Amino acid sequence: MIATSSANSERGERIARRRPWVSVATNVILFALAYFTAYALRFDFELDSFRTWQFLVTLPLLVPVRLIVFWRWGMFRLYWHHVGFRDLVGLQGAVTLSSLLFVVVLYFVGVGYNMPRSVFIIDWVLTIFFCGGVMFATRYVREMRLEPTAGRRTLLVGAGSGAEQLLRQTQHTRGHDLTIVGIVDDDPSTHTQLLHGAPVLGSTRDLARLVARFRIELVVITVQHATKEQMRDLVDRCSATGVEYKILPSLAEMLSGPTPGGRLREVRIEDLLGRQPVSLDLGPVAREISGRTILITGAAGSIGSELARQLAAFRPGRLILFERAETPLYFINLEITRSHPQIEVIPALGDVTDGNRVEHVFARYRPDFVFHAAAYKHVPMLETNIREAVRNNVLGTRNVAESAIRHDVRKFVLISTDKAVNPSSVMGATKRIAERLLLASTLCRKASTEFRIVRFGNVLGSDGSVIPLFQRQLTAGQPLTVTHPEVRRYFMTIPEAVQLVLQAAVLPEAAARISMLEMGEPVRILYLAEQMIRLSGLTPYKDVPIVFTGLRPGEKLDEELTSDVEATMPTVVEKIRLVNTDEVNAELLAYGLDRMDGLVSIGTEQEIREAILALVPEYAEFTPRAPLSDVEVPIGSTGATAAIRRAAPPVVAPLGSPVDSVKAPAVNVARAS
Repeated sequence: MIATSSANSERGERIARRRPWVSVATNVILFALAYFTAYALRFDFELDSFRTWQFLVTLPLLVPVRLIVFWRWGMFRLYWHHVGFRDLVGLQGAVTLSSLLFVVVLYFVGVGYNMPRSVFIIDWVLTIFFCGGVMFATRYVREMRLEPTAGRRTLLVGAGSGAEQLLRQTQHTRGHDLTIVGIVDDDPSTHTQLLHGAPVLGSTRDLARLVARFRIELVVITVQHATKEQMRDLVDRCSATGVEYKILPSLAEMLSGPTPGGRLREVRIEDLLGRQPVSLDLGPVAREISGRTILITGAAGSIGSELARQLAAFRPGRLILFERAETPLYFINLEITRSHPQIEVIPALGDVTDGNRVEHVFARYRPDFVFHAAAYKHVPMLETNIREAVRNNVLGTRNVAESAIRHDVRKFVLISTDKAVNPSSVMGATKRIAERLLLASTLCRKASTEFRIVRFGNVLGSDGSVIPLFQRQLTAGQPLTVTHPEVRRYFMTIPEAVQLVLQAAVLPEAAARISMLEMGEPVRILYLAEQMIRLSGLTPYKDVPIVFTGLRPGEKLDEELTSDVEATMPTVVEKIRLVNTDEVNAELLAYGLDRMDGLVSIGTEQEIREAILALVPEYAEFTPRAPLSDVEVPIGSTGATAAIRRAAPPVVAPLGSPVDSVKAPAVNVARAS
């Protein structure tokens, strides 16, 4: 096996070395042929002795000029099997420049007298025609030699650039299993037209009919820039056909995502949430990060690990991964070390609540930037572990901030949450205290360290979030659990959230402020559950039940991005706004934090809760604003609803017909219009 691979490699190297010289020889012949034909056409194929002498004398001047220009232009390095329009444009440029230089050389040498200008023009046209014709003929012969693939009968959705790329790829590549029958597109001007030989058969409204008529086995969504509403509609139409459907990844995903080489992939829930692409100028981030020492707390978590990946791309001098979970820290350290061997990556095992360990790391490595992502974040869990919530989210943040100040860290960025706005949970209240600690404490205000805070909502796929939970439940064949039919949350992807965090970290106007990432529109969790079932090839409420368990302690029906006493203002970055928030008395804050420090060790949970209330007056004991009763639960895609009159959780949305009356223990689901 190794010997065969080595032989193939050597053969490839020999061909690669030989190919430019084959191209040079071919082009020399074409140059001479085009020049002679130009003479022959100009003089009606009747060349007298003078014109023959003139041709023979000037040809040795033309060929070297063209060769030099073509070589410098890179024309001899073209891969003729895949030549395209850009190569033809390059050919035109090379021929034009070499023709102009040829004219200059002729008159400089003194043999260009009495030469008709039409010869130069005809030669220019014929050289492009002959050279370009040979290139495209080579590509044509290769493509004709490719055996047609008898693959799955495929229909493309969208007649744009994505479809064009996929069609071109299938025509140039062996071994794929697609037979593209046609395309559907909602632009009427494309109907009946051909794209690389594939006809546009109609609009997406005709999708089900066309799938049946042409015996389609696979539908591929090639739309590259659909809004979330458009993508949801496309997926619904594809799902209604009853055949398999996939999506063509975007260029960015092909380059860096989990589908290398542009392979088709399954439609994911992120596609249906369809946030518009964010155009960010990361140049300032690169300039600030390059060569610096960066410390990330919580470096093995969802946000912390993505921060490490993206920061490593900006080539910091040293990247310190501070994390208390040993195994996740091992793997993120291994990943960053392998992908960026030029960076010094330091896995620092430790806990932000251990002030001595935090101080030791800062003293030893002296970071320039700190991204504080370490936090407890699971709302129901922290309701029953209030002591640890305060210890980690509040006192841990204070430990890291104080060490940052002592060691002259340039910038400190706290990753916060929308749950800190009018907090109804221990988690949200502790994060709000952490925000106030950095903005209002006397120590932080007087420090040379620049403190910044970034707020955002839920991130798709983060540890413990709803999407992985739904995936586990579907894999196990269990019902999907939703707390309440009307619960809504803001969502964004982890990479997008981290990009915006990095952008907010370098915005001049964001210094000593809260930056809020624009989250778009909130999404119903019930909608996510229904779509997760559909994307698994199943039918909600028919194949998989949905269980409504009731809001858990600390949870809201809807999250908020700002409170009544907060106002926002735009920044130069479209998706980032600054928050003007209320401030607390610095002395009161210092007293409250010292009191918390003591209560965490010896106080009761009620005393700790009262200490939280003293620093976050807007925090109150959670009372559900919409109990799991007297609500309309949407059943299926028909728009029908089932009214739950009075239910003790869990409430199970019925299987079977969307409008059938179903009786279950403690549940009375009646027909509703």
